[in-house]
Amino acid sequence: MGSHGATIPPHVLIFPLPVQGHVNTMLKLAELLCLSSLDVTFMVSDFSHSRLLKHSTVISRFEQYPGFRFESISDGLPDDHPRAGEQAMDILPSTKNITGPLFKQMMIEKNLLSSDTRRPVTCIIADGVLSFACDFAEEKGIPLIFFRTISACSFWAYFCIPELIAAGEIPLKAGIGKDQIVNSVPGMEGFLRYRDLPSFCQVNDINEPKLHIIESETRQTTRAQAVILNTFEDLEGAIVSHIRKHIPRIFTIGPNNAHLKSRLAQKESEKSILSSSFWEEDRSCIDWLNEQPPKSVIYVSFGSITVVSRDQLLEFWHGLVNSGQRFLWVMRPDSIVGEDKKNQIPVELEEGTKARGYMVEWAPQEEVLNNAAVGGFLTHSGWNSTLESIVAGVPMICWPYFADQTINSRFVSEVWKIGFDVKDTCDREIIEKVVRELIEVRKNEFMERAENMAKLARKAVSEGGSSYCNFDGLIDYIKAMVI
Repeated sequence: MGSHGATIPPHVLIFPLPVQGHVNTMLKLAELLCLSSLDVTFMVSDFSHSRLLKHSTVISRFEQYPGFRFESISDGLPDDHPRAGEQAMDILPSTKNITGPLFKQMMIEKNLLSSDTRRPVTCIIADGVLSFACDFAEEKGIPLIFFRTISACSFWAYFCIPELIAAGEIPLKAGIGKDQIVNSVPGMEGFLRYRDLPSFCQVNDINEPKLHIIESETRQTTRAQAVILNTFEDLEGAIVSHIRKHIPRIFTIGPNNAHLKSRLAQKESEKSILSSSFWEEDRSCIDWLNEQPPKSVIYVSFGSITVVSRDQLLEFWHGLVNSGQRFLWVMRPDSIVGEDKKNQIPVELEEGTKARGYMVEWAPQEEVLNNAAVGGFLTHSGWNSTLESIVAGVPMICWPYFADQTINSRFVSEVWKIGFDVKDTCDREIIEKVVRELIEVRKNEFMERAENMAKLARKAVSEGGSSYCNFDGLIDYIKAMVI
């Protein structure tokens, strides 16, 4: 680099777990870092990269940032692996056993991704479940920051697994129902039930491998020099304060989607929403929404991993139709258990939906949630979806599928009070009731609380807000690593 070394910016490697939700939020972080004039390499699986090339705007979007590069690597799974439903968990051992060694080899062979115009990697921001990145960073003396893409409340529940086990609250004792209150997660006493614990904690056998994988990966978060959380202080500050007792340097910079928009607006840059979808977005749903009355539509989407049975699908459909409300339903081709993933939306649902509904295989979700016609969101409670709904001021009906989603849904209903939690049930009468309550009967009540929370989210990412200032602190921290 010669005498120009001092002018070359820090070089950050971002490495997400190769699934849609994690890649999505970490791409937004990548663009935020690019806006701060840092060099960024985004390490993504071959499978994820091919889906992004085919269906997203990522390549054209990042062309405006000369310091940005993609690197792709195998996730260790065959191309025809579904990467959804229960099999989504296969990604964890696969990345550990296959991706980890390949990553180390690539970094060494490519001299830490350096070039004539780029430093070797000066900082790694790795997904919090990729502990092999921490091993490599320690070996090479590279500062490491973990990005936990889940909510602070879910992360904290995971972190407290040893205490839950020690207190005898995991596993659930025989004869005690799932509504039993859990008391070993500080800050959640009095409202957290056993059924709300992250799904990997709801085990019958204390030696369940998934439980100990999550426990081990979570506790290794303390090995990083710092942790990034996609949340904001007015939403989860009380829980973050408990985490800080174990991990002092935490940067709460969310919601990432709103934060990116705020920074782009300041720079008068491209203001469109970054699409990082693994599926082709059907924009016809926007035209349909534009023809509907304000706040009249319930948006239904269970994300990129959830799968349902045909019986569950029909219960949701009957509940939606019987509610008498308009609905927009996203249904991936691979979302029905036991069905050929090439199948399109079931004919009987498509035909029966025409009166008040509209169905697509994938939608531009942020744009949908911000459409004036949308008055509610029936969601799987993934953290990206939850934050996007909060930013848009849209109340939620939560039907969590697995992992962190079960605790997110409890916070939506009992702590933030911006929706309903209908976990562990799939009954048409219940669906009909909560849809009517949200869109019609208690509409004003929920809309007011949701809009108040949206204002706090927007304040956090505006200049002078908590997340805005924390992100500036993060940039200063990364720059100080190369001084």
